[in-house]
Amino acid sequence: VFNVMDFGAVADAKTDNGMAFVEAWNQACNWEGTARVVVPQGTYLVSYAVFQGPCRGPTTFQLNGVIKATSGLSSINGVSWITFQYLKDFMLVGPGTFDGQGETAWLLNDCSQNSNCKLPVSLRFNFLNDSTVRHIHSMDSKNFHINILSCYNLKLKYLRISAPKDSPNTDGIHIGSSDGIVIRESAIGTGDDCVSLGPGSKNIYVSKVFCGPGHGISVGSLGKSPYEEDVAGLWVRNCTFTGTENGLRIKTWPDSYEAIASNFTFEDIVVNNVANPIVIDQEYCPYNSCNRQVPSRVKISNVSFNNIRGTSSSKTVVSLVCSKEVPCQNVEIGNINLVYNGIEEGPATSWCTYVNNLIRTGKQIPATC
Repeated sequence: VFNVMDFGAVADAKTDNGMAFVEAWNQACNWEGTARVVVPQGTYLVSYAVFQGPCRGPTTFQLNGVIKATSGLSSINGVSWITFQYLKDFMLVGPGTFDGQGETAWLLNDCSQNSNCKLPVSLRFNFLNDSTVRHIHSMDSKNFHINILSCYNLKLKYLRISAPKDSPNTDGIHIGSSDGIVIRESAIGTGDDCVSLGPGSKNIYVSKVFCGPGHGISVGSLGKSPYEEDVAGLWVRNCTFTGTENGLRIKTWPDSYEAIASNFTFEDIVVNNVANPIVIDQEYCPYNSCNRQVPSRVKISNVSFNNIRGTSSSKTVVSLVCSKEVPCQNVEIGNINLVYNGIEEGPATSWCTYVNNLIRTGKQIPATC
């Protein structure tokens, strides 16, 4: 056991403990056999830290206290705060908290106008294999809470991720270029997507997640860059959405590069006062920064929405806006019961364009297109 206090860490919420934490990690990582880094109860300021492998044996980082980021944009590295990378048989366990101090930086977020903006992601997991993250609380990130890149067989469970609903770009978990990611039994409420999938996401399993506030669970946006990796295989089951701006969403840019997105299953979903519960949007264009007149070239196929029920704050509860150039293929809507509870008169409606082979099964409330 490698206790960070033995390496000079001070739990006074003022002293920068980055070097002490990394030294404890390096000692544990080089230990022959199983090793554990322990952060005791207390609040520890860390400006920036990278915990890197490969390690000589299975390594655990146990957080019992609170790791607190520096305020504002004073991070040493503009794009990341805490990074775990190049590890196998790694575990990050709680019940501690990563406090990103996002409220000191959100007003400085100009990413909607500035493509070169740099706000640190709270937790980066890069190149982790056969690893587990559990019982962790991430709060008030300055940018994404968790970014997963090039990971294989990574399990995340019993997480709590929280930020105010008006906090910008605070996605809960963003995944890219990864295979076999499992997210389950977690509560995610932020100012952006609860879970989002970027290019190269394959075989992603999300179950028993409570999402809200936020923008729902999203695939994309896809097609912005050339040679994007395919997105294939997403299963979202037994999840509950409350007060989110979207529910289940697949989004691609218009006037996009070619890409493929396929094999998505959304089933046994409850929505409570959710806007846009079921969405395919191939004209996704935030900040009006693109040409909607040119169709998306992202091919979407084999999508199933089944047993989706609850209340919608928007009148259109199913919106399938696909590409004129490469229409969606094989979209199944089965057993939906979505009731509009907003202030406009009239019942819930649906809207579909450019869907080839729309399959309707079971109960349809409202009727799908």
